[in-house]
Amino acid sequence: MRRLLLSLALVAGVLVVPSTAQADVTICEKYGSTTIQSGRYVVQNNNWGDDTTQCINVTGTGFAITTASHNKPTNGAPGSYPSVYFGCHYGNCSTGSGLPLQASASSFSGINTTVSMGYVSSGVWDAAYDIWFDPTPRTDGQNTGAEIMIWLNKLGSIQPVGSQIGTVNLAGATWNVWFGNIGWNVISYVRTSATSSMNFAVDTFYGDAVSRGYAQRSWYLTSIQAGFEPWVGQTGLTVNSFSVTTGGGGDTQPPSTPGSLTASGTTSNSTNLSWQPATDNVGVTGYDVFRNGSQITTVAGTSASITGLSPATTYQFAVRARDAAGNTSGNSNTVAVTTQPGGGGGGACSASWTPQSQWSTGYTGTVTVTNTSPSTTNSWLVTFTLPAGHSITNYWNAAVSVSGQTVTARNLSYNGTLAPNMNTGWGFQASRPNGNTLIPTGFNCSP
Repeated sequence: MRRLLLSLALVAGVLVVPSTAQADVTICEKYGSTTIQSGRYVVQNNNWGDDTTQCINVTGTGFAITTASHNKPTNGAPGSYPSVYFGCHYGNCSTGSGLPLQASASSFSGINTTVSMGYVSSGVWDAAYDIWFDPTPRTDGQNTGAEIMIWLNKLGSIQPVGSQIGTVNLAGATWNVWFGNIGWNVISYVRTSATSSMNFAVDTFYGDAVSRGYAQRSWYLTSIQAGFEPWVGQTGLTVNSFSVTTGGGGDTQPPSTPGSLTASGTTSNSTNLSWQPATDNVGVTGYDVFRNGSQITTVAGTSASITGLSPATTYQFAVRARDAAGNTSGNSNTVAVTTQPGGGGGGACSASWTPQSQWSTGYTGTVTVTNTSPSTTNSWLVTFTLPAGHSITNYWNAAVSVSGQTVTARNLSYNGTLAPNMNTGWGFQASRPNGNTLIPTGFNCSP
């Protein structure tokens, strides 16, 4: 199971800027990437779960793994997910994909993908599609809707996250179906007889996940990825070719631009935005809100409450409209907001941590933040201490920073406001030395 979440290295700004592949390109950077076929697809090294060297050779149609020395326990997470993808992953989008796209859109059923892979007879690995869905049309950050994994082949005693819940016949083959939840739903389809190539409609598998109650038609497809998850080795595995077709013929007309964006009720850590609605030939489904050029949330209506801001700081906001087919308008006018000096929010809060899963070299958990005051709070900040040798590797539903062994987590724009006795949750994944069973301590919350 690939937990493809933003690493702290990315938060710190250590991101390799994508280049465009003209001839074969070798990538050894941990999160290095490049594009192929005039930007239609992105190829990423994505060595997210290991510190050993991994290199890929990117061709005009795919990639080959040329260097890898993974040696991960098979009862834990894999070492990496070198892959090629169509769509958006942590703000890095391929050209002209039309994603995110709502699964209820008429054009969704016309999305098809093909892949051809080459395997090796050594190591421990799986060869899999990884298809991501989010409740909002986000292009950055961790998706929290559904992750559809389609295992074409595997070598070694490995299994998907969760437990097997049945079998199904799809796309001309029989699949064992697995389900687990690690902050989002993971539905895995493991082919009972290996194959090195596939051609299928994305909705074939997503429709099955919806029928099982693990996904929703209102969610948005954000990316289609194909690659390998290694536990041991993996040198020599190849994606020979990969493609996605969208069928065409769908809605291609973008909404009009939202108008008259204004801000009001600005405090030291929040502001309220409102704007005039956009129009569309089919219908507007939401508005993307941007802060300083980066998308921070998507809302259904024509207003948004923005929290988690810093005191005495100037921010630039804009919005754009989108429709069910994924078409987006131009950006609205930009409004500058300067927050008031001093603190804000008032009240009090508590934080408690619940482990979700543990293995010899890591664990995941959920932190529940509760407003314990008699008044509504507009923001929260959680701090805690990691045991020596432990490191945060992934997180979701919070903005996280680390200084030494002290971890600080702040609310995002959509989960900072809590009425009295209400709570919200965020989670993280951490690594630890093999056999170390210590857990984080000292969870404290302040508004």
